[in-house]
Amino acid sequence: MGESSPPPAGRRRTRLVSSLVLGQRACEVALDPERGALEWTEQPQPRGGRESYAVPISEIIAVEETEIDKKQSNSGKWQKMAKPHAFTVTERANHARDNLLEVNLEKYDGVVCVGGDGMFNEVMHGLIGRTQKDSGIDQNNPKAPLVQCNIRIGIIPAGSTDCICYSTVGINDPVTSALHIIVGDTQPLDVSSVHHHNTLLKYFVSLLGYGFYGDILKDSEGKRWMGPVRYDLSGFKTFLSHHYYEGTISLLPASHAVGSPRDKKHCRSGCRVCKQSKQQLEIDQKKNGGEIKGDDEGEWKVIRGKFLAINTANISCACPRSPKGLSPAAHLADGSADLILVRKCSRFNFLRYLIRHTNRDDQFDFSFVEVYRIKKFLFTSKHLEDGDFNAEKMQKNRFGHFCRDHPACCCIPPSSTWNCDGETLDCSTIEVMVHCQLMKLFARGVEKNSPLEEIQRQRC
Repeated sequence: MGESSPPPAGRRRTRLVSSLVLGQRACEVALDPERGALEWTEQPQPRGGRESYAVPISEIIAVEETEIDKKQSNSGKWQKMAKPHAFTVTERANHARDNLLEVNLEKYDGVVCVGGDGMFNEVMHGLIGRTQKDSGIDQNNPKAPLVQCNIRIGIIPAGSTDCICYSTVGINDPVTSALHIIVGDTQPLDVSSVHHHNTLLKYFVSLLGYGFYGDILKDSEGKRWMGPVRYDLSGFKTFLSHHYYEGTISLLPASHAVGSPRDKKHCRSGCRVCKQSKQQLEIDQKKNGGEIKGDDEGEWKVIRGKFLAINTANISCACPRSPKGLSPAAHLADGSADLILVRKCSRFNFLRYLIRHTNRDDQFDFSFVEVYRIKKFLFTSKHLEDGDFNAEKMQKNRFGHFCRDHPACCCIPPSSTWNCDGETLDCSTIEVMVHCQLMKLFARGVEKNSPLEEIQRQRC
């Protein structure tokens, strides 16, 4: 676009106006900072009037540098743009991801997204996918060593939870996040991949939950019209149902990690645990020829049982409702995740466990709770291990009978749903692996004496 005219008296920000040609149509385009909208008006047609359109600036996911039509003079007036697509506007789910999969990343130093964890997730998938594509990496191979994405992501929080921003900055404040982006801070971030039968399902950076948190998400999907309160309603309903699920977990401990899930060493800006764990991981990889393969990594641990919840926390998963998060000592960039297993127990005990996410008590100090710092794990649902299992027959036999363990539902569902950073995954058999410092953020980690530190201190 060209130069803007002087702002009218009494206005703080200038309304930018230009002209644009879309095929055979000529439009007048205006960027109005006061309204926060991009507007365009088609020039009047011989048999019709002018038609105006507008889209919120928050829906614009990309802005390209465009060439100016050299035929236009430099008289100070707005000039016509030679390229018709200067703005890319979100039109559907995963549009931001698909757009980033196609762009040339070499032109950008970073990507800034305004939204919640869902928008960040789209941007992350797009950047990781494009980086692996450019490097010739097959993402469907769970053993493939992924290439680090060097383009940083900036998060301006505007969601309902903003867990990722809260856990990496210490507060979900747009101004604070904008300052980190302006200053150019850098914070590495671990990313975990989820595969099913040599097919990539998703990447996640905060929570992968099966059982309780998976059931909450699945139940809330049909209540989107309620807004964020739907999670409270679905959570209460899921708590009353008290479903447990049988399965087998094979986990590989993160032997390279310096810390542990219960050492109370919180990840803070300039974290030594992350730095030392990364160094040890590189040493271990060099011993294996630079690539991790099979059982050479260490000794696997197999756990079978009935679980109310199976949670994997890549980061603390802290948010305003739970300032400590699901795993307070989880680190941002140590190449590991915390696997939390909540075995079948009474409703009262499970409630005690949930309450500890909001107070200073050790939330892992229960006989029915186990936590492991892991590099990877596999999960298989019990009904898939039984070759003669028939879900329809099981539900038919239980229909109409009072279930002692589940009085709120009268049946035991064969399997749960995975809650993968707020999106559902219906595969009961998965393989999860942590990729050390795969992404970078415009952040510097939670600083000491941050608002998050103050909240935790007051609760103690």
